[in-house]
This record gives sequence, structure tokens and C-alpha cells, in this order.
Amino acid sequence: AAMAGGARRLYRRILQLHRALPPALRDLGDRYVKEEFRRHKAVGPAEAQRFLREWENYAALIQQQINEDKQNMREKAVYGIQLTEEKLNDFRDEQIGQLKELMDEATKPNKKITISKDSKYKT
Repeated sequence: AAMAGGARRLYRRILQLHRALPPALRDLGDRYVKEEFRRHKAVGPAEAQRFLREWENYAALIQQQINEDKQNMREKAVYGIQLTEEKLNDFRDEQIGQLKELMDEATKPNKKITISKDSKYKT
């Protein structure tokens, strides 16, 4: 029960941090976090501990990047980190597949909305 409470607090904290992200990144991040937390609801204690530790690290990193962005310490807002080969080697095939899906989603070209002569929105 204590682990569940900690997971819930972390989940809420991450969603709150995402509010400071650009809208498309926030949407993508929120969907990913929700899926991951749902997927890991019934894992064993060791995996749960590792899962929560990784998400704590993520939350701390995003918090730091948001603070740097607010202080204009960086010219352009950049969120996240490059994964090391060592880190990638720790991932299961399923996780690599999820990362690929996430990368594909994150790198989709932005849909531009234009207004036509008849004032209807087109994508």
C-alpha cells in the first residue's frame, strides 16, 4: 500500500511537470506515462522499485530542465536526454519496441492548420 501511494504521488508529480512542456510534448508524455504506470501496476517488488526509481530520475531531470528553461540558461528548450548504449542494453525487446514507437510519434511532422477561403479548417 505504501508503494502504491508513492507511485500515485510520483505519477501526479510527473503529470504536473508535463504542464510546463510544449503542448505536443506534454500530450505525448502524458499518454506514455499513463500507459507505463498502468502496465506496471501488478509487477513484483523488485521491478516496481526499479520502475519507480527510473521515473523519479526522469521527474528530477525534467524538473531541472524546466527550471533551466525558465531561467533562460539555455538558448532553446530541450527536454530529455540521449540514452547511452549501456542503458539501451538493459532494455527488454518489448521496451525497445516501445521506445521506437515513442520516437516515431515524437518525430512525426507537425500537422499545419490552414484556413481556406470558405473559412473551414483543413489539416
